[in-house]
Amino acid sequence: MLTTAHSVDDRSLVIDRSTHCIRLERTFDAPPAQVFEAWTRPEHVSCWWDPAGQPLAVCEIDLRQGGTFTFASKERPDMPFAGTYLEIVPFERLTFEALGAIGRVLIEEAGEGARLTVEIQCRSAEHLQQFLELGVDKGTAGTLDNLVAYIRARAR
Repeated sequence: MLTTAHSVDDRSLVIDRSTHCIRLERTFDAPPAQVFEAWTRPEHVSCWWDPAGQPLAVCEIDLRQGGTFTFASKERPDMPFAGTYLEIVPFERLTFEALGAIGRVLIEEAGEGARLTVEIQCRSAEHLQQFLELGVDKGTAGTLDNLVAYIRARAR
């Protein structure tokens, strides 16, 4: 099977083996600018990034083309998630390189809220398989669920 898709209400996960891509979507009852800010400001990211829901031990963001980011959990500070920003279009799109893959964060208006699409573009079928064996799809899905909950809690 080339593509595996799971969709529940406002969440979806697609593993497209033909393009070596993991794609996740979430919807928010918040404007794109608020979702973008939650994704790009350390004081926000540190609150939701860890899949276990714990605040990050390290959250450094140099938000500019060629700038870098580093996120490390308290449980695994020796295994940070780090990368380099390739493209930044405020409130719409981030493109970055991390762990040998290209990540894309796409944000668009959806009714009175926003739709977020995260794409993880692997180099090859083998690279994608490594990511799946490591649980990148499940970990990213959990992280995005945390982001939805974080933005929902801030709106109250």
